[in-house]
Amino acid sequence: MQQTRDLASSQAETERTSFWPFGWWAIVEIRVGIIPLPIYLLLLALVAGFVITGKVPGEISMAIAVLVLCGFTCAELGKRLPFFNKIGSAAIVATFLPSFLAFHHLLPEKLLGMVTNFTQVSNFMYLFIASIIVGSIFSMDRQVLIRGFAKIFFPLAAGSIVAGIVGTTVGTLLGLGTKHTLLYIVIPIMAGGVGEGAIPLSVGYSEILNIPQGPVFAEVLPAVMIGSLCAILFSGLLSWIGEKRPHLTGRGTLQPAQDIPKTPRFEAAPTTPDVNTVAAAAITAISLYLVGLLGHRVLGLPAPVAMLFVAVFIKVTRLVSPNLEGGAKIVYQFFSTAVTYPLLFAIGTAMTPWDKLMAAINVANVVTIACTVAALMSTGYVVGKWLKMYPIDTAIVNACHSGQGGTGDVAILTACNRMSLMPFAQIATRIGGAITVTITLLILSRLS
Repeated sequence: MQQTRDLASSQAETERTSFWPFGWWAIVEIRVGIIPLPIYLLLLALVAGFVITGKVPGEISMAIAVLVLCGFTCAELGKRLPFFNKIGSAAIVATFLPSFLAFHHLLPEKLLGMVTNFTQVSNFMYLFIASIIVGSIFSMDRQVLIRGFAKIFFPLAAGSIVAGIVGTTVGTLLGLGTKHTLLYIVIPIMAGGVGEGAIPLSVGYSEILNIPQGPVFAEVLPAVMIGSLCAILFSGLLSWIGEKRPHLTGRGTLQPAQDIPKTPRFEAAPTTPDVNTVAAAAITAISLYLVGLLGHRVLGLPAPVAMLFVAVFIKVTRLVSPNLEGGAKIVYQFFSTAVTYPLLFAIGTAMTPWDKLMAAINVANVVTIACTVAALMSTGYVVGKWLKMYPIDTAIVNACHSGQGGTGDVAILTACNRMSLMPFAQIATRIGGAITVTITLLILSRLS
């Protein structure tokens, strides 16, 4: 009897160590990003086949395959850079390597055209932002949300003032001129990105100063891009410091939990949501974005900001059930895990001009930009600590004020693994940027 059991055990052990199917299953579990290794190799061969045959289909399935393949390849390269992998190099490589490749025509022309067209036509970045904002707000503790929104404006305002003074002073000392430094470097950094910042700023400068808008835009754009790059690097560095000193960070929350009063009667933990609930949460996020889009047409507010306010109102007034909140959290987790790096690759390929970035790289410009971003984040750190917020997370939200709009927010928060801060990042980027542009143009019009 014992001999029979030993024989059966030996056979079972042999099966487990045999290549098929156990060895093959082990290979399938090796992943490049989220892609199983055999599927990764299959996608690589398929994309190469389409490129060689001379036509890359523009349909959504092909676009998803290419973006996922290229985005996670770039991210994996970034994750393997010594030291830099600890401060967000995956996000940097996923954004700027495709920009370099596209500018130097190192990507196949038909592949580049398909990615660019899909990115510009689908505008799927806003689907990503909608899912991240609604998911993170709905899954956030209600009291944390209320107090976080009430407090975040203080470090943001203080940081903007200090960064303006420090950046202008540094640029002046380096020979860039006070007016040039303030108007063409410091203000563009905090203007809210390209679409909501650099473009309206250049249009305003053009009308007020009676100069052509095109050259002005070309002059302010590099400051936006290099400022965003500095914010990514500094945020990644802060995240690394937070790993060494965990008491300084909430890992994606702004305020210590012990400072928040609990309301257990309403904030019951939701059960694990089913597929229907997750789908309901996804369509809820899309619906709220459309509300924001309509709000933009009627009120002029940027769509993400209008959506943000609506989502906060819904959360604060408890208009959604805990179960739907749980579904929104799953949607948030899916997009932050599966869509971030493909989105960054698309942004780098279609929306990040490598030549403009390189044109502004000189010692005086880079030092001025770096000092401006550092002052903005350092002030956020100090004021956040004074307000009993987590200083590292507060500084990272301030960093988003110097980001490249919504694309910068994605890259910055990805670099430091704090996508749950997206609602506060949108406040820093959209509202902070709009206030910066408005005040600047008002003062300039009075002085001209």
